[in-house]
Amino acid sequence: MLPMFDKNKEELILETISITKNFFGNKSSGVNNITLFVPKGKITGIVGESGSGKTTLLNLLSGLMVPDSGDVFFNQERLPDREKDRQEVHSFIKFLTQDNYEMHLHDTVWDNVKSGLRASDVNYETQKVSEALNTWGIQHLHDQVYSKLSGGEKQRVSIAKALISLPQVLLLDEPFNQIDARYREGLQQDIRNIVTKMGITAILVSHDPAELLSMADQLIVIKEGEIVESGSPQELYESPKLLYTSLILANCTHLTPEQAKVCGISSKRGSVVIYAEDIKITGGLTKSWHIINILFKGTHEELVIRQRDVTLRVQNLNKGKYKIGGKVNISIQRHHEFGRWS
Repeated sequence: MLPMFDKNKEELILETISITKNFFGNKSSGVNNITLFVPKGKITGIVGESGSGKTTLLNLLSGLMVPDSGDVFFNQERLPDREKDRQEVHSFIKFLTQDNYEMHLHDTVWDNVKSGLRASDVNYETQKVSEALNTWGIQHLHDQVYSKLSGGEKQRVSIAKALISLPQVLLLDEPFNQIDARYREGLQQDIRNIVTKMGITAILVSHDPAELLSMADQLIVIKEGEIVESGSPQELYESPKLLYTSLILANCTHLTPEQAKVCGISSKRGSVVIYAEDIKITGGLTKSWHIINILFKGTHEELVIRQRDVTLRVQNLNKGKYKIGGKVNISIQRHHEFGRWS
């Protein structure tokens, strides 16, 4: 399945044509036959299970890896091997890895950000580094050693260094993986605002779909090295075409047709999926669902309820109303069906 981007309508900055990259001759590793169109000035999110090929795809898009077959194009020109023959084109594609290997651990924040500049004029360097630190709210850290910073501070410094030279593309591999929850949302919003303001194209990989649902303009779902579905975050969340996509993106329950009947759903397909927010607790005398657990989620609770061999997860905004061991009645507002027809 090809991504949704129409190359005749979108101005593209990166393209891949049937690229394959496997490791140790194993076709189940890496990526296989991927054709991808990345529109300019947008945020593209890549989501999939661990080992699905997300990071390999980023390495190919950056030029750090060369495909076994197929081609990668940047601004309609074939992208050369970055490690073999570093060229001017590579300065326009910045890649922030999970381990931040491009950073100098024992240098100060100021020196790390300054090293992202290609110019050597002292006054220009001072101006640009100061602007970058202010933009990312890290001016107060200018003389701190990078290795002593928190995860969120390190990520801001890394992004400031990557963007100081005004690249055209920013690749981010699990950018929020080591950041405390209280700083994560702010950094996500800052990245989106700065990328939009600067007109940069960003491509993000994450194992947490919630991060990409709120940030990405376009979302790509990858499974076993292949793109299986793509579209806007809202389209993929609300109307997934594949079971895999729904299980990746949503907090949901996966049922067989027989189990779905217990919920009052008659399905002729192989799988039924119900999102936690699509189950409502209702009134009435008949309360046939047992509350077997209650999970505190901060802004809401998640009730784990069971009837016969069926267990459901229900989003409950009225915290504290129900107790473990109690019973409830439910109404299922919506469900999704996938797989073979019976």
